[in-house]
Amino acid sequence: MLQKEPLSDSIIFKDALIVTMNEQREVLQGDLLVEGNRIKAVGQVDTKARRVIDARGKVLIPGLIQAHIHLCQTIFRGQADDLELLDWLNNRVLPLESAHDPESIYYSALLGIGEMFSAGTTAIIDMESVHYTDSAFEAIIQSGMRAVSGKCMIDHGEGIPKGLKEKTADSLQESVDLLERWHGSGSGRLHYAFNPRFAVSCSEPLLIQVRKLAEHYGVRIHTHASENRNEVAIVRAERGMDNVAYLNHLGLTGDRLVLAHCIWVSKQEIDMLAHTRSNVVHCPSSNLKLASGFAPITTMVEQGINVSLGADGAPCNNNLDPFLEMRLAALIHKPRHGPASMPARKVLELATLGGARAMGLETEIGSLEVGKKADLVMINRDGLHCIPGNDIYAQLVYQLKAGDVSLTMVDGRIVYEDGILTTIDKDEVMRQADICLSRIIKKLPHLF
Repeated sequence: MLQKEPLSDSIIFKDALIVTMNEQREVLQGDLLVEGNRIKAVGQVDTKARRVIDARGKVLIPGLIQAHIHLCQTIFRGQADDLELLDWLNNRVLPLESAHDPESIYYSALLGIGEMFSAGTTAIIDMESVHYTDSAFEAIIQSGMRAVSGKCMIDHGEGIPKGLKEKTADSLQESVDLLERWHGSGSGRLHYAFNPRFAVSCSEPLLIQVRKLAEHYGVRIHTHASENRNEVAIVRAERGMDNVAYLNHLGLTGDRLVLAHCIWVSKQEIDMLAHTRSNVVHCPSSNLKLASGFAPITTMVEQGINVSLGADGAPCNNNLDPFLEMRLAALIHKPRHGPASMPARKVLELATLGGARAMGLETEIGSLEVGKKADLVMINRDGLHCIPGNDIYAQLVYQLKAGDVSLTMVDGRIVYEDGILTTIDKDEVMRQADICLSRIIKKLPHLF
């Protein structure tokens, strides 16, 4: 058979176990060809490529998607431990965010992206801080991460640190300016989203305008909801109804809405989320560490709600490991709902296709199929903890670890391979992150 000449930007992964996550959930032993930023062939590939990667004994999966992250918080890891949500937020994290500068935002973002690349994350839904979002976007573009992201919006509430509380019009205008400047940049890898922090710190006029602007520009809305019982009580006292019900009342629910947590929701609110096709992000590590509770994820999945996974910010998790989130998402619901309530294959779906749907990119990413973007992860299975392996889904969710990732590719570009970040200077980022944190701490002598 006549073979094509190798393309300058083509890569073949040879003889891998390929977990496609396609509609038939096929698992294939074979090859995968990447040309440019797209998957060109899956199965048996009889053509040349610029590079051939021997994938024998390894597994290829779609890139893992973290659907709720705060890159701006990565350098605050370990600075807010053993607190419940509102104390964690008001007494530690918001003051820390208020002391950010453009450089600290930039290196905080790179620190988080580098960690996630090395653990197989290829796409994120990110909420930045109130200011200096351009710096985070620069880090996203330069690193090669795929992201839905935007500035945090805060215009309401008592005790907000100086510099974080905005005038409503200013918050809206800055968000629009960022959207018009950055949306679609990085060869389409960066998508803007409006990010009102949560109903406790956002006025009703702001939320109404966010709904209108998101509809006008056709972008996502990313916020927190019903994470903590005290939060829900505040919303009920101020707005006269429960959290999700209030957002639904304002018309924010719908397939553009991405809601992190949704722990303390009523049956009626779950019905609202299902009826409106809103997206929910399950953050098990964060929910456990902040003692927030257990989200009714099994019920949501049964009702057809699109659920995805997220690590949340580093200060309420202390790592950004998607394998840990998958394992916990599979385990923590079993004591209440039975051993088969969150099967491993479903959990992998949450971490891939669920995240893609939340991003509005399910036709482009989330599975390994011809024509889709080449966002993928290659994983070693030669560790002692990998042997034996029976069901590949169970192995991925219960056995394999972030340290088993050998290669991460985003948009056809290898961003991590064999312990090396190819787009980020790991040593420099770690050094600069420490310098930035020291500078921030000096601004907050009352906290430290």
